[in-house]
Amino acid sequence: MFRGKKLLAAVVVCAAALSSGACGGGDSAGPEQASGASGEPVVGGAASILTLSEPRSLDPAALGNAYATTGLLGNALYGTLMTDDESGEVRYSMAESFTSTDGGATFTLKLRPELRFSDGTPLDAEAVKFNWDRIKDPATGSVNLAEASMIASSEIVDGVTLQVTMAAPAPRYAYSLLASTMNWIASPEALRAGKEAFDRSPVGAGPYRLERWTRQATMDLVRNERYWDAPKPYLDRLTLRAVSDGSQRYNTVLSGGADLAVEGNWANIDKARQAGLPTDVMELGGGVFVAMNTRRAPFDDVRARQAVAAALDLEALNLAVYNGVALPARTLFGESSPFYSDTALQTTDSEKAQRLFDELAREGRPVSFTFTSSPGTENRAIAENIQAQLSSYDNVSVKIKIAEIAELISLRTSHDFDATVSSTFFRDPEPRLSPAFSGDTPANVSGIADQQLTQALDEGRSAPTQEDRRDAYDRVQQRLTALTPVIFTARAAPGVISARDVGGVQQYGLGSLLPEELWIQK
Repeated sequence: MFRGKKLLAAVVVCAAALSSGACGGGDSAGPEQASGASGEPVVGGAASILTLSEPRSLDPAALGNAYATTGLLGNALYGTLMTDDESGEVRYSMAESFTSTDGGATFTLKLRPELRFSDGTPLDAEAVKFNWDRIKDPATGSVNLAEASMIASSEIVDGVTLQVTMAAPAPRYAYSLLASTMNWIASPEALRAGKEAFDRSPVGAGPYRLERWTRQATMDLVRNERYWDAPKPYLDRLTLRAVSDGSQRYNTVLSGGADLAVEGNWANIDKARQAGLPTDVMELGGGVFVAMNTRRAPFDDVRARQAVAAALDLEALNLAVYNGVALPARTLFGESSPFYSDTALQTTDSEKAQRLFDELAREGRPVSFTFTSSPGTENRAIAENIQAQLSSYDNVSVKIKIAEIAELISLRTSHDFDATVSSTFFRDPEPRLSPAFSGDTPANVSGIADQQLTQALDEGRSAPTQEDRRDAYDRVQQRLTALTPVIFTARAAPGVISARDVGGVQQYGLGSLLPEELWIQK
């Protein structure tokens, strides 16, 4: 296969993060690996890209802004109000500023002047308010309802200024915006035309616009000549397609059939490094976890959750799922985090596990559950390994149900599951950690409801000093360890594998790739 006529890309579902995000960790790649092609950006050319999710709709409210969902696509069609850099500092793009003078009780959003959608109509404060109000409306069904609902009201000051009043002070709310679908603004007029019309012809202000979308096949994007940040985007065209098999994803890039793969599988990242392909992985806290549904039996009993956690050998799981190369998530925060604590989230103890399984069985509550998994390679491997490990214990049984993504989303929304794979990952614990373990939000997959945990999470969100936040998050880790609503299996791996001639790989937020920065060395 020769450059310039590359095969159509492949897109992969890493369902580890269907609602809140997905898979992260550290990258040991050297500078050359991380940056890909060296030299100045090259204007022109086309790229085939393997992403991690096939969208149900192109409505930005229906997309997910993370590597494991549709971050790249949303950035391509709608651009970004703001991003963050490797240190976690907010960087502005279509927004000029997002500031608060009262500790996060109110914010003022300032847009760049003269922003235009791809059809030439203005992207102004009214358009931002319209989009944010839609996401806040439960009828819209956005996965970022919780983030949008943190806004009590908003008021248009002028064409480029929106005043926002929060339901409760949220000093770090900018991170909620940039890591969610609220970062993407679509044309209100186009959205009012309805879902079918919008999916045929979405109107955003991003670096690309839709040329053609063949569902379950390919999506072709072409340069938006009205994009505000010329000469970006550097590439003229992008082609996207979805593939759920991790080996196929890796082999496609290795063979030259695609230029780039958004990746979330540690084994693939390791193989790419061994093959000399450039890789880039964000270092984040949290990680991939097995969520146990605390709303119903058997996991409404903390002993059942503790038994499963104590029974699992996570090193064996790492070997089975990731060939032993995944970064373990032994603690809630990585060692580089200011909130790091050596509080272990899980300790293998086979005697404790069997004692608890037996105790529950004597009470007529033997632990029997169904593990619902997506068809993705990684998630199936996690489910199968847990089933195999628990088969060596008495009074516990596990069945596996494979559900397509749409069905899995429905089951999780209706809470009709026993255990499944999900994730939460972050640089700063806000805004992701709190919704994952408190409140009735889509991100709280386990359904855990604990007053002490919720209070500690709330204090971590609103505490005025770093020391106060550290104390709050110490208590969060202690409660998560005691309650065991989830079992962290590994750090997530928001990553990218690329061909050697690809430059400009840049991620932000939750591993969301910026397509306007990509270029191919000719």
